[in-house]
Amino acid sequence: MPDMGNIRIKDENMNKTTIITNVQTHLFELQDLKYRDFHAKLMPTVNKEKIIGVRMPALRVFAKKYGKTDEAKEYLQILPHQYYEENNLHGLLIEQIKDYDTCLEELERFLPYIDNWATCDMLAVKVVKKHLDTFIDEVYRWMESDHAYTIRFGISMLMRYYLDDAFRPEYLEWVADVRSTEYYINMMRAWYFATALAKQYENILPFIEDKKLDVWTHNKTIQKAIESYRITPEQKMYLRTLKIK
Repeated sequence: MPDMGNIRIKDENMNKTTIITNVQTHLFELQDLKYRDFHAKLMPTVNKEKIIGVRMPALRVFAKKYGKTDEAKEYLQILPHQYYEENNLHGLLIEQIKDYDTCLEELERFLPYIDNWATCDMLAVKVVKKHLDTFIDEVYRWMESDHAYTIRFGISMLMRYYLDDAFRPEYLEWVADVRSTEYYINMMRAWYFATALAKQYENILPFIEDKKLDVWTHNKTIQKAIESYRITPEQKMYLRTLKIK
């Protein structure tokens, strides 16, 4: 008598292979080799062979259609992925989840597999906007992770959703307390403080004046703030005087 357990496993593996092949076929149909070559230069942490070369608008259109299929739910159970665009598709499918708890659960599974800044930064997960009072606990926990892109994602969520009405001064300390030699973490820290200056200038300025950040992040924050159209010429002039030489 055949082992039903082994048969189920074989069926599941065949189904998994079919789903992967289906998705990869669609992605390669959208391939733009010139875009792949250009985009690969922006992501030195990703092997070029793992980049198909799908422009984000095209990927979003595909994700929107694919997300309405039953197969999409099964695709979310498949990790890790072979290609960069498969990871981006995974993230875009998570964004479509309307239940907060389910969205968090899928994020937790996915975050350890993020290996580049672009996949990390595209995740918006707008469902959290209705749960900012509890979501902040997840953000803090991610910022204490030992995985670089989980930390970066945590800071990006703080920047995306907690610099307006939900802003609290202690969040500045959270980001300042992140100590790392990782370039992509520190770039996000600088981006956070530069955006904070644009949105909460009077609240953030004393923090910069007191030079509470490491020198690199401090100066990079000022550089990015000066590049922002949301900072006034007068503010830019003063920020230049705060650079650490």
